[in-house]
Amino acid sequence: MTAFTTLNNAKQPWFKGVFAHWRGDLAGGMTAAVVALPLALAFAVASGVEPKAGLYTAIVAGIVAATFGGSPVQITGPTGAMAVILVGIVAKYGIEKVWIAGVMAGIIQVALGIAKLGRLVKFIPYPVTAGFTNGIAVIIFCGQLNNLFGLQLPRSEHFLPGIGQTFSHLAGLNWAAVGLAGLVIATKLLWPRINRSIPGSLVGLVLATAIASYFHLQVPTIGAIPQSLPIPQGIPHWNDFHIIQQLINPALALAALGSIESLLSAVVADGMTVSEKHNSDRELIGQGLANMIVPFFGGIPATGAIARTAVNVRSGGKTRLSGIFHGVILALIILAVAPFAAQIPLAALAGILMVTSVRMMEWEAIGLLVRSTYSDFGVMLLTWGVTIFFDLVLAVEVGLIAAGALFIKRMSELNMAKMPETEVFPPGVPLELGKHIAVYRVDGPVFFGAAEQFATCLREMPEVKALILRLRFVPNMDVTGLVALEDIYHNLTRRNCRLILSGLQPEVENLLARTGLLAKIGKENCFDTTDTAICSLTHLLENNNSTVAIASSPQNVPV
Repeated sequence: MTAFTTLNNAKQPWFKGVFAHWRGDLAGGMTAAVVALPLALAFAVASGVEPKAGLYTAIVAGIVAATFGGSPVQITGPTGAMAVILVGIVAKYGIEKVWIAGVMAGIIQVALGIAKLGRLVKFIPYPVTAGFTNGIAVIIFCGQLNNLFGLQLPRSEHFLPGIGQTFSHLAGLNWAAVGLAGLVIATKLLWPRINRSIPGSLVGLVLATAIASYFHLQVPTIGAIPQSLPIPQGIPHWNDFHIIQQLINPALALAALGSIESLLSAVVADGMTVSEKHNSDRELIGQGLANMIVPFFGGIPATGAIARTAVNVRSGGKTRLSGIFHGVILALIILAVAPFAAQIPLAALAGILMVTSVRMMEWEAIGLLVRSTYSDFGVMLLTWGVTIFFDLVLAVEVGLIAAGALFIKRMSELNMAKMPETEVFPPGVPLELGKHIAVYRVDGPVFFGAAEQFATCLREMPEVKALILRLRFVPNMDVTGLVALEDIYHNLTRRNCRLILSGLQPEVENLLARTGLLAKIGKENCFDTTDTAICSLTHLLENNNSTVAIASSPQNVPV
């Protein structure tokens, strides 16, 4: 009955119950569209493509992702994180190949959603997400220095050469552009004190454009934008296998970053609303479909946008209809203001992006990590550095490896603790036996990092003749733990030291028996309790140099 109900619910149309909140959705979508207009233009310029590509992306991707995605309030469009990757791909391959890479990235995202891998984003450690978010913010800020200074220089694919190129051309600095950027920055920061219903970025953009036009300032502008809606177009060479093979790495990078950012944005949206929570797998499918379709309208790969999503929720958006309203209203705005938009100074967009990048910085995360542990702070700094000087996907990979290594180290230290003799030795057993026996309590899984820990213990205590592992609180063990235990056994055997197990749980014992490790260790070296294991070793006091070769006695019944 439950399965039938679930299947029946899955067949319900997406618009079921949507129009019940249409007023809030209209307000949320309209506000998100107003906020998205300057950001779509700015992120398109930051990506190295024509401004119209950003607008078309916000319209098409916003409507498609809202219709098919898994978050009811997510707003999709061009973002800063995606711009950081796109600017390098555009510089290396050109816009036509970016369209092909976008379609490939969308296919990968849909495949990830179908495979139900959307939940994996929850396993990305906090220092890693904070590191690459801060790295993205730095890259966006520095990437706008050319537009801030009014310099018309070719885009650099890499961070340091781009910074060097900018500062080597400061002799051509355009003070009018700097002044307009400063005006936009000041307006964006101060306007919320006057009015919160109209975005400060839009007010600053209008002011800067009006001043530049009125005084005929010689500053670079974004150029003409077609006063028309996006229409389907063909993609050249999309069926060329050689080009597809060439673009597989950029496509993987776009898919990985798009999935991570979209799902993180959906998680943030969940925390802001009490309505339906997002479905990670469906969200990946929706984002993938958007990225598959938007290149055929001249757009660029998109992701869920945290800032625009937050604006949508705060303005009353409750269902996916708000995302559709956002796209439709943005299309109507383009039809009305396209001639005006052509006069927008690039310096004004630079001012918007610089403020956005500073606000992107995870200042609270930096403070939290500084106050927590140096190792976590180090993982964030490592991810941050790799993001800036290499690329985002490599940064996530390096950050995950560093965080994983740190996790293994911590688990090895926490889950396997050496027990003091006074805590584990039963009454009547001399404590002098402690220098011949090492007793470790194991809580939870057995990690391969434990083998080295035990080896270190034996090097520091050469008199140890027996190592007892208390496994009562190890409910199960995987192959990694099994290999670790076998390494421990062989290491002890080479040192003429005996391995004893106490409190084996049935599942762990069955695994050891099936793989033959229990036979190697010997049933005579397995005990119900640690007390019986220790009592069987009291003869070590009689001959300190004797080889440990003790059979189980009748009163010590093996497990």
